[in-house]
Amino acid sequence: MSNPNWRQEFPQIKNGLVYLDSAAMSLKPQRVIDAIDHYYQDLSVNIHRGLYPISVEATDLYEQTREDVATYINSEVEEIVFTRGTTSSLNLVASSYGLANLNEGDEIIVSELEHHSSYLPWFEIAKKTKSVIKFVPLTKEGRITVDHFKTVLTEKTKIVALTYVSNVMGFITPVKEIVKLAHSIGAIAVIDGAQALPHLKVDVKELDLDFLAFSAHKMLGPTGVGILYGKKVLLDRMDPIEFGGDMNDDVTLTDATYKDTPYKFEAGTMPVAGIIAFSDTIEYFNRYSVKEIESYCMELHIYALNQLKEIEGIEIYNPNSDTAIISYNLKNVPPHDAVTYYADQNICMRAGQHCAKLVTRFLGIQSCLRVSFYLYNNKEDVDRFVSTTKEAISFFKNMGF
Repeated sequence: MSNPNWRQEFPQIKNGLVYLDSAAMSLKPQRVIDAIDHYYQDLSVNIHRGLYPISVEATDLYEQTREDVATYINSEVEEIVFTRGTTSSLNLVASSYGLANLNEGDEIIVSELEHHSSYLPWFEIAKKTKSVIKFVPLTKEGRITVDHFKTVLTEKTKIVALTYVSNVMGFITPVKEIVKLAHSIGAIAVIDGAQALPHLKVDVKELDLDFLAFSAHKMLGPTGVGILYGKKVLLDRMDPIEFGGDMNDDVTLTDATYKDTPYKFEAGTMPVAGIIAFSDTIEYFNRYSVKEIESYCMELHIYALNQLKEIEGIEIYNPNSDTAIISYNLKNVPPHDAVTYYADQNICMRAGQHCAKLVTRFLGIQSCLRVSFYLYNNKEDVDRFVSTTKEAISFFKNMGF
């Protein structure tokens, strides 16, 4: 059962709102909003630059978040780089590490489950370095398996760039085993954790990850805040890809030197308010535990799935999802027409390709509907969603679809 305080901590839930789009963006608890307000109302200054008290306080809070994130994922503090999101983090790895370490004929392993931010950076780097993109063959269901991964792993593999949890299918990749195999031939693993961190407790040392990217906004935190974890030995070898204020050590007319990891990657004025508030998000997960949250989400997922399976006129693409995501379509109804009907009933959900066109092509469809449950949802939300689905099928059938 859910904690009775969960739902009431989210002020966005009002006026009959049913929010089922958490895979795209989670709602924010009041404590996170208050932390952002504290920064803007009481501080609103830059970090690492001023010696006056409110600048020192802002800097301390900013660095406290780095410590909190490091503790949460079991890394060293200097292995946490702040970015503007998962996309920014993955592009940093591709543009810095990838460009410097890939050569003609080297191989990069990806999959058709990738979000565009986990695929396109490597697609572009492959073109520049003349390296080769290889895809893990998916199972008929659409999963990445260790056995299928082995079929594309060779001595030429240098990068393994895979999603931890698919944002369309909800499947969990066997990351630990795959990373071990990658390391056995000297490759490094770059893991997209955007969908994983809201649902799984991730220990980067236990998994022996090389790089892990995730975003605050998918795990109850502010927008514009990304986390890149990287092994320090790798980050130290990487050059920054953005240059400007606060990341430099010394600048002369003829030369420039840069700060140590992680500060050399944090050029200019960072999203200070969001990063400070993300500490409150981490405290939230420490207080309730992601395992407890995910257990509740899966209760709702199963409750919804069992009802949807009884409805004629629905095609579900991931009936065995490992996380609380359901991707489906109303038969013969374009997803964007269908989602408009839900929106009119104040049900928030997603239609489209979900920034993962390779997945929809694998499924043989143009696009689909997606609902995703999180801790602020309840069974009443599911009941409204299911009843609206039945009404939508009837409505479009009467309209001649």
